[in-house]
Amino acid sequence: MVTQAHELEEAILARAERLANEYRERAYRARDQILRDAADKLRLREQREEAIAKSLGERTYRQQVQAQELKLQSHLDRVRWNLVRDVEHRLTARMREHAQDTEAYLKTLRGFIATAADTIEHDDLRIAANARDLKLLNAHWARIQTALPEQVRVTLAEAPIETEAGVLVSSSDGRIRVDNTLEGRLARLRLRIQQAILERLLPGGLETGALFGG
Repeated sequence: MVTQAHELEEAILARAERLANEYRERAYRARDQILRDAADKLRLREQREEAIAKSLGERTYRQQVQAQELKLQSHLDRVRWNLVRDVEHRLTARMREHAQDTEAYLKTLRGFIATAADTIEHDDLRIAANARDLKLLNAHWARIQTALPEQVRVTLAEAPIETEAGVLVSSSDGRIRVDNTLEGRLARLRLRIQQAILERLLPGGLETGALFGG
């Protein structure tokens, strides 16, 4: 009887030890899994934080680059505008000098009028100019008319207009007009001036013949 009791005790202890070992193994596995999961979560969090930091860094960098680009573009726009204005001032000064040479300037005005007459294709034209040029045209009217087709009738406006130089030619009914004043030609040339500045970065090489030609 004692022997049976001892054997039962030994069996219970063995069973308990197996269960303890099993639970211990489970605990070790659970601990290892928890540690792996924690490491994975930590690594993922670090990756996310690194990605966020990288994204923020890239966005900040792009913003800084864009800000610099906008600043540079604004500066270039101001430089380009100043260069355009400088070219226009130079062309105005050159036209004033050109107007001092009566013979050459009269030839320019004749070319302006003839070109406008060809463009308008109207038999009755009206020419407007500033007070100085009206006097010059009136004094050499016969020469002006020789540059026009015989069927075209041209009259000078009585009242002067506000312009630095050149002429404003229109049909008698005012429906068609060609602005060959200095200001009108500058306005048409402005885009070409800007393109030339962008291409050459300096206004010195700009051709001015288009302004003073026919």
